Amino acid sequence: MPDGFHDRFLAAVGGDEAALAPWCAGPAASAGLAVYRNTTAKGAADALAAQFPTVERVVGPAWLAAAAVAHAADHPPRTASLLTYGEAFGGWLTTFPPAADMPFLADLARLDWLWTGAHLAADAPPLEATALARLTPESFARYRLVLHPATRFAGFDDGAPSLWQALQPPGDPPADLELGDAPEGLVFVRPGLDIDHRVIGAGTLAFLAGCGAGESLAAAAMDALAAEPGLDLSTVFAGLVAAGAFTELRTLS
Repeated sequence: MPDGFHDRFLAAVGGDEAALAPWCAGPAASAGLAVYRNTTAKGAADALAAQFPTVERVVGPAWLAAAAVAHAADHPPRTASLLTYGEAFGGWLTTFPPAADMPFLADLARLDWLWTGAHLAADAPPLEATALARLTPESFARYRLVLHPATRFAGFDDGAPSLWQALQPPGDPPADLELGDAPEGLVFVRPGLDIDHRVIGAGTLAFLAGCGAGESLAAAAMDALAAEPGLDLSTVFAGLVAAGAFTELRTLS
């Protein structure tokens, strides 16, 4: 295959037919590229519909399919595999005029994407509670917790996590899509084959962020208390460990 042909072909499928001029041109080339273009758009649209089931529950299959086609035109796939296609969809929805009256839709898409990240992440054994037996309050500054590869979390300025949770099957979606004003976070964990999720507060979110940044247990705990004074750290800590949010207790290097 000539050097650069693959990149030129992708550019031609994206609309720049002149990119293939050194190899082919004319009506026959345009007709052939149209077939590839339609196939690519259909595949990208189908992939997005599969990646964002919560969005689909709100807007319906036809609306999401149309949005997926428009998104694929702006952000075509860059790899052959579509398993990880759709990272930009949440942000793109904030600029999509038909979604203007549903400002919560972008955050629902972002949460769906976090679920996909947890689903596709590497396997790892979760940290067992017995591994924490060596810890004393004095040793919190010398150890840190390593997040499980599948742990995903994010914070929001409103109640998008609770709305996302209410929209999950098997029950019927709520009749009124009410969005709370209070900030919330959501964490996804996958200690085994199944993904679990829970709505979390600012303190738990800060604790997870600190652990993800490689901070000591003491520093992550201080972050949590600064974000949510009066937080029961022992309950948060035990709950996250039991949920499988971590995979290792490691000494600081």
